[in-house]
Amino acid sequence: MKNIKVGNSNITASNIIMGNMRLNELSVSEAEKLIRTAMDIGINFFDHADIYGGGQCEELFANAINMNSTIREQMILQSKCGIRNGYFDFSKEYIIESVNGILKRLKTEYLDILLLHRPDPLMEPEEVSEAFDELYNSGKIRNFGVSNFNPMQLELLQKNINHKLMVNQVQFGIAHTPLIDSGIAFNMKIDQSVNRDNSILEYCRLNDITLQAWSPFQHGFFEGTFLGDLDRYPKLNEVINQLAEKYGVTNTAISTAWITRHPANIQVVLGTTKVNRMKEACKGVEIILTREEWYQIYKAAGNIVP
Repeated sequence: MKNIKVGNSNITASNIIMGNMRLNELSVSEAEKLIRTAMDIGINFFDHADIYGGGQCEELFANAINMNSTIREQMILQSKCGIRNGYFDFSKEYIIESVNGILKRLKTEYLDILLLHRPDPLMEPEEVSEAFDELYNSGKIRNFGVSNFNPMQLELLQKNINHKLMVNQVQFGIAHTPLIDSGIAFNMKIDQSVNRDNSILEYCRLNDITLQAWSPFQHGFFEGTFLGDLDRYPKLNEVINQLAEKYGVTNTAISTAWITRHPANIQVVLGTTKVNRMKEACKGVEIILTREEWYQIYKAAGNIVP
């Protein structure tokens, strides 16, 4: 397993993250097996959110492994808050209330990283700053970050808080590539050249913010995986399968390798509840695709390389 430094923090983490959005689909014993398998193969980073299963996923996670100080020291725990029922809420009161609930459900005294889940247009940065200071000074949160923020939203927040933002979690994968599309097709009169992400990839690299890729095997917004979808992605699957045969791995490993090949050290958030799929993805970390192979996959997904 490849390890990276998260932002400019002192956290050394696996570049594969176990995402827990669907953990409550499993029994306690199944959840324990999945978590312990992750740890056995080198994953030390676990991603949560207070809305996952309405808190059930965090609770199941802690119960499944019988959370205690010995196990806690082996883990990097990250959770997110800010999404409520139909709206976003970055008020000081709600952030602190959410964190207290997260800690209780995870049976831990602190989170290594807290992320604000999606941008709140009504955000008052000074109020967020007060919440962050209180949580940091109490020892409940050690580092902060965001999810799905653009560069100016990050700038606005960073200007007003006393803590360096370490993480931005965004959607990225072979079938969802706005992070790189417009840069490749810059100044061309084609759809691919439309800048949909405000150069967030470059911004994060310049500012030592670690990107985390959610839904790495999905196309669209939870419209399904592109792997095995021969109706929409016949050429992509053909190329991925050829490379999988070459490297002696599965298509999941190649799809993971495509993300981890990028020099930005992007962490891959695996949302799978299947032990074998997790193991397959982790094998991708060991593969370094050639430039030719990386671009071959990108083009097979329907993108243009001028």
